[in-house]
Amino acid sequence: MGEQVEGIVGRMVDGMIRRSVRRTFRNVYWIPPARPVPEPAIYVPNHHGWHDGYVMYLAMSELGLKHRFHDWIQEYDAFPLFGKIGGMPFPANDSARRAATIKQTVRYLREGRSMMLFAESVLHRPPELRPFGKSLDLLAGKAPDAKVIPVAIRYELSMHERPECYLLFGDPVPAGPDLAQRTRLEVWRQLDRIAYVLKTDPEAFQVVFRGTLDVNERMDMRSLPWNRKRVDDGRTR
Repeated sequence: MGEQVEGIVGRMVDGMIRRSVRRTFRNVYWIPPARPVPEPAIYVPNHHGWHDGYVMYLAMSELGLKHRFHDWIQEYDAFPLFGKIGGMPFPANDSARRAATIKQTVRYLREGRSMMLFAESVLHRPPELRPFGKSLDLLAGKAPDAKVIPVAIRYELSMHERPECYLLFGDPVPAGPDLAQRTRLEVWRQLDRIAYVLKTDPEAFQVVFRGTLDVNERMDMRSLPWNRKRVDDGRTR
């Protein structure tokens, strides 16, 4: 996949992300896209959770992309090693660096690379979606071949010891006027779809990244050899 992970440092950062998600969640789930994933593409998720960037990175790594993907990181300077897995600086207080990143991103999109874009700009509590900023319209206008893909991320904490994360990738949003607003509505629809499928057909979701099972699942003493024998003996009587 286009050298998404650069060298030893990139592998270290990739491993850090995987350990964090594995430690935090029971599992990360998705319904795989029904159609081949277009390249280049701009993936636009909601931003309701601290782990959004991590779970998007893991899901996009499973999409089978041929080229590298990127994302903008407002606090990039706090951990510039994210650049080794596709991160790009987008500091809130430095318009010159943001402009340089936008210019470089357009070049990447024209080369066939993809990106994830948190169009709400800031992390915030669910369930509302904040208005999408101007960046999406700008990038789509500068790189018209890039498809805009709405993505929904939902976190659930009720049935298990750790939260579960669910992702859905929608169909490309047609180009044209009011692209940002139409994409925002599609993200809403995907969030509603997650809620509906969880109620009606939860088995439709597949594990895209395995986390940590509940303590009762990890330490089920019925699996111990002497307990298995006791169960087997009981079945034969």
